[in-house]
Amino acid sequence: MSKTILITGGAGFIGSHVVRLFVNKYPDYKIVNLDKLTYAGNLENLSDIDNKENYQFVKGDITDSKFVESVFQKYQFDGVIHLAAESHVDRSILNPMEFINTNIIGTVNLLNATRNIWKENTKDKLFYNISTDEVYGALGSEGFFTEETRYDPKSPYSASKASADHLVRAYFNTYKLPVVISNCSNNYGPNQFPEKLIPLAVNNIKNNKPLPIYGKGENIRDWLYVEDHAKAIDLIFHKGKLGNTYNIGGNNEWTNIDLIHKLCEIMDDRLNKPSGTSAKLITFVKDRAGHDLRYAIDSSKLQKELGWKHSVNFEKRFEQTVDWYLNSQKWLDNINSGEYEKYYEKQYVKR
Repeated sequence: MSKTILITGGAGFIGSHVVRLFVNKYPDYKIVNLDKLTYAGNLENLSDIDNKENYQFVKGDITDSKFVESVFQKYQFDGVIHLAAESHVDRSILNPMEFINTNIIGTVNLLNATRNIWKENTKDKLFYNISTDEVYGALGSEGFFTEETRYDPKSPYSASKASADHLVRAYFNTYKLPVVISNCSNNYGPNQFPEKLIPLAVNNIKNNKPLPIYGKGENIRDWLYVEDHAKAIDLIFHKGKLGNTYNIGGNNEWTNIDLIHKLCEIMDDRLNKPSGTSAKLITFVKDRAGHDLRYAIDSSKLQKELGWKHSVNFEKRFEQTVDWYLNSQKWLDNINSGEYEKYYEKQYVKR
């Protein structure tokens, strides 16, 4: 193998798409997927590449520094793509320490292990930290986040991710560790854990359950198709400038309520229901504490420097996403019943 690449959090939503892309596109790379398999880590997402010769799964916790060191010593990684993170804002409000441990301490453990193994030989090496647009805080009705936007996180989740970004930059400046960072907007697409807005709404409509919408649904998000994000990560990993940050967005802003109405229209069509049926399930609930009003990303640096492009037809991608969840009932059932947690034992422990 020409390179051995560690991808953390590779059994999660975004991570699984990145792992699949790298395994299939780079057969001469050894791809090691390190994941703790928390509630959001699902190896069924990668069942199609389980037996690829250049793919290896390792179960473990990045907050365990000795374990992290042992994995780095065993595989002698040439690159790290770090996606492992606690990422749900609501959960961070309920349990901030879990986010501090995983997103901050876990990142530092990876940075230290990377430093130890590479020492002075950093040629053709890279530590790539995947972050979020939420570190920038909130926007008014106009403007966009750029790579120069001041950090202003508003939740324990975004504060923990901001801390990780700062530490990655500190290791670049202090220790000359070769790093890049990217900050992305809201992702959508297949395999997203069903507590998130789009799969939650699809599942609830199918089961005739209420569609909970925070406040009045006026919060605005920029939606990025997950496979476009994976392709951007590929470009940044191979061509990004050391020490740089790249913003990745979909140029695709929707208020939550408009997005849900669009999804309801699609669901009425797919389920052969009278127009407006699904929308009757919309239920407004108490707004989230510290809920940022608007996120929007300027991806022009990534487009101009590295030639990245996002999908131009959001409605087509959105319909494809809804159809995927409608056609993946077994996947949803396994998650809702907890059966997905047994995949690791069936595929790995009992081999």
